[in-house]
Amino acid sequence: MASKRVATTSAYRCTECGWTSAKWVGRCGECQQWGTVVEAATVTGIAAPSVTALAPSRAARPITEIDTRETPRRTTGVGEFDRVLGGGLVPGAAILLSGEPGVGKSTLLLDVAARTAAAGRRVLYVSAEESLGQVRLRAERTGALHDDLYLASETDLATVLGHVDQTRPDLLVVDSVQTVSSGLVDGAAGHPSQVREVASTLIRIAKERDLPLILVGHVTKDGQVAGPRILEHLVDVVCHFEGDRQTSLRFVRALKNRFGATDEVGCFQQTQHGIAEVPDPSALFLGHGSREPGTCVTVALEGRRALPVEVQALTLPGSGPNPRRVVSGVDGARVAMILAVLEKRAGIRVSDQDVYVSTVGGVRLVEPAADLAIALAVASAVTGRPNPAQTVAIGELSLAGEVRAVTQHEQRRGEAARLGYRSIVDTGSTDLRGALRDLARLHPVERGDEPTF
Repeated sequence: MASKRVATTSAYRCTECGWTSAKWVGRCGECQQWGTVVEAATVTGIAAPSVTALAPSRAARPITEIDTRETPRRTTGVGEFDRVLGGGLVPGAAILLSGEPGVGKSTLLLDVAARTAAAGRRVLYVSAEESLGQVRLRAERTGALHDDLYLASETDLATVLGHVDQTRPDLLVVDSVQTVSSGLVDGAAGHPSQVREVASTLIRIAKERDLPLILVGHVTKDGQVAGPRILEHLVDVVCHFEGDRQTSLRFVRALKNRFGATDEVGCFQQTQHGIAEVPDPSALFLGHGSREPGTCVTVALEGRRALPVEVQALTLPGSGPNPRRVVSGVDGARVAMILAVLEKRAGIRVSDQDVYVSTVGGVRLVEPAADLAIALAVASAVTGRPNPAQTVAIGELSLAGEVRAVTQHEQRRGEAARLGYRSIVDTGSTDLRGALRDLARLHPVERGDEPTF
């Protein structure tokens, strides 16, 4: 009896999204990831195996019968980090913290681990990048020493699991997931298949034992989390730690949170003693109060926080046919548009001026609510007339010169009033010329001088 002929062909499949190709390519044509296309043998000529249904161990329940009591949370002792997490650590939650090298991820998590240990809970901190001595030196410098904080320097996943079984911690920190490897998967540490295996195993252990897990993730040059995209899908919370190396200000943003809101921001400051939280950062982005021409204050939103930010502008007569436009902390294209609106709609000539625009404190303004403050700061710099004291400007500028409403306007006004600002120039001015006239009325006219706006 002749046996049935079975034909075997070779295909290439992406380990991230499942995209297939007849030949090997270095970059997936679907998800655009590099190094994820591997050879996969396929068998043709026989019927594909079918999946047999199994009886579930637990029957499906109506959604109305599901217990809606809030999952208990454990505070970390770092209020700003708890704010981003939604109130604290949820048992069994997997948290991914990413950020640029040197921004302070390890320092922040060492502080979180020490404060959690001080609250009477055992913590296991696994460092796969540094030796135990290096971690101890940082802990001494930042005051993060505690007897219930256990350190381990391991890069093998099986050994890490052994430490978990031996220590039985209430919080597990792994720094970082890209430097731990498993002997069950081929490839070096950091390969997408290794990262996926390590993360899925640690998350499974965390779910089984109700053990909160914090993973540190490296980022690429584009600012994305290194490794497979599925890593961000596996975890419950994705936080990004960001900050400019030229300033001490640091922000933790929640990009994904299954247990809370994703628009919360934690504010920290890098000091010689580690990372210090800043519960009220309103004064960090304001100048010294001098009434010089070319300054204006706006109220920006960082997550749910309303923060006053001072915008400074300087103008000089242009020295060439193409005037310079130098910005810091604001969008250069947005500033160019605002300058065009100033000249066309308000009659303030800036086309022959070198214009420099910056923010105080290194904060970056990316929302259009700062348009009006930038315009008023530039107008003040051109005319040499300082804006009125204790005045903020909030509004988006259109190309027609209109002042448009912005989101969370009442919250911004409330923060300005809390900080003592007496006058607000906003959508009540209807257009840019109206805003300039409002400023002129607010400005005290001395010795009979008329406003020049």
